[in-house]
Amino acid sequence: MLTCSAVLFDLDGVLVDSTPAVERVWRGWAAEHGLDPDYVVKWAHGRRSVETIRRVAPQMDAPRENLRVERREIEDLEGVRVIEGAAELLASIPPGHWTVVTSATRELAQARMGYVNLPLPKDAITAELVERGKPDPEPYLKGAALLGFAPAECLVIEDTAAGIAAGKAAGMKAIALTTTYPAHELREADVVVRSCRDIHVQVKSGDEGDLKLALYFEYSPAEI
Repeated sequence: MLTCSAVLFDLDGVLVDSTPAVERVWRGWAAEHGLDPDYVVKWAHGRRSVETIRRVAPQMDAPRENLRVERREIEDLEGVRVIEGAAELLASIPPGHWTVVTSATRELAQARMGYVNLPLPKDAITAELVERGKPDPEPYLKGAALLGFAPAECLVIEDTAAGIAAGKAAGMKAIALTTTYPAHELREADVVVRSCRDIHVQVKSGDEGDLKLALYFEYSPAEI
C-alpha cells in the first residue's frame, strides 16, 4: 500500500495506449529525413516531441518540425485505445486530487483523451506549460502546485524511465506500468504493475479532516 493526497497521471501508456499511432508517426518522420526509425522511436516515448527532435536531429529546426509531428499525431488516432482499468481508476479518485502531467500538447492530449472518452482536467500540465520536459522534475512540480499539494504528498503513475525519473526528482513516489517497457527498465519505481486495472484506491480522512488516498496493488511478479 502507498498513501498520498493526490495522483499525477502520465497520459500515453498510462491512461491511453497510443503506441501504434506514435510509432507510425515517428517512423514515417524518420524515414522522410533519412534517420534510423528505431533510434528515433527509442527517444520518442515519454518526452516532449521538440526534445526528441533536438536529440535525434540537432541540425534541424526543432520548433518547425515539432509542429509537423504534432499535427500528424493529432490526425492519426487509428488504434488508440483506453488502458485497461483507467476509467475506473480515475472515477475512484475525488476531483481535485488527480490530474494529468503529459509530454503532449494540450491539443494532442485532448484529442487522445476525447477519442477514448476520458476526461482531461482543465489544470492538466501539458508540453507548452513547461520549459523543461521529463526527465526534468518541472512538469510534476507544476502539477503538484496546480492541485495545491506539496510534492511529497503526490504520487506519480508512469510508464517510462524518463517519467519515473521526473517524478522521483520531484520528491514523489512512483508507480510504473509495464504497458510500454518491461519491468526491469522501470526498476526505479516504488511499485511496478501491469496496468491501471491492478491499482485500487480507498479514500480516507486524514488527521486534520483532509482526504487521503490509499493505493493497493494486485499483480503477480512472476507475470511481469
